[in-house]
Amino acid sequence: MKSRTGPPVVSIVGFSGSGKTTLLEKLIRELIGRGCRVGTIKHDVHGFDLDRPGKDSWRHKQAGAVGVIISSPRRIGMVMDVDHDHHPEQLKRFFPPVDIILTEGYKQGTTPKIEIFRLGLRDEPLCREDPHLIGIVTDANIDIGVPRFSLEGIPDLAGFLIRRFSLIANRAASRT
Repeated sequence: MKSRTGPPVVSIVGFSGSGKTTLLEKLIRELIGRGCRVGTIKHDVHGFDLDRPGKDSWRHKQAGAVGVIISSPRRIGMVMDVDHDHHPEQLKRFFPPVDIILTEGYKQGTTPKIEIFRLGLRDEPLCREDPHLIGIVTDANIDIGVPRFSLEGIPDLAGFLIRRFSLIANRAASRT
């Protein structure tokens, strides 16, 4: 089920305050511990500034550069102007070789989704009727027709993703 054009993209979605970032942190660590290479995309519909005001790269951008790359011996960062909100599939080309790309956000998108749903935050899951929902992480005793994982069931969730997208098997096959 791995995409022919690169690694699978899976979006972690949920209402604000549901624990998306915490889930991602745990899931990244678990997948890495199992030998996977993981990339992430954080979707921010409100816009952002990567660099701090006054720094050289910020000043370059403020002066009108349409793209700025920050390079060091350990990291590369890029800021560039775009004319639309990019789908995660369009962003794959910017990644080094990875086995899976996890996004935080893109709840309206068409990538496979894992929703985190917490009791008391909302009455119903956000993606209950979404055909792209492939799993739910929750403290609620609900059945919405997709695999359910507990809030502490990160090892089970990682195993599910590895199996569903043949993550480790695909990487081994691509080396031969």
